Amino acid sequence: MNTLHFKTNINCGGCIKAVTPTLNEQAGVGNWQVDTANPDKLLTVTSDKLTAEQVVRAIEEAGFEIQAA
Repeated sequence: MNTLHFKTNINCGGCIKAVTPTLNEQAGVGNWQVDTANPDKLLTVTSDKLTAEQVVRAIEEAGFEIQAA
């Protein structure tokens, strides 16, 4: 399993709710989390099949900012 880390602007429960369908579809339920308590709003994705570019594209399409951490 690869673990990918990203800085995002996903900063509240509403934002997490907005990206949940996309991330559940791309990474799978339970394979991602957002640390909204961290100043960088860190998104961690664990997956064997996803690349960093795929995660970035999915989050940007959901309307949020993201960059590799």
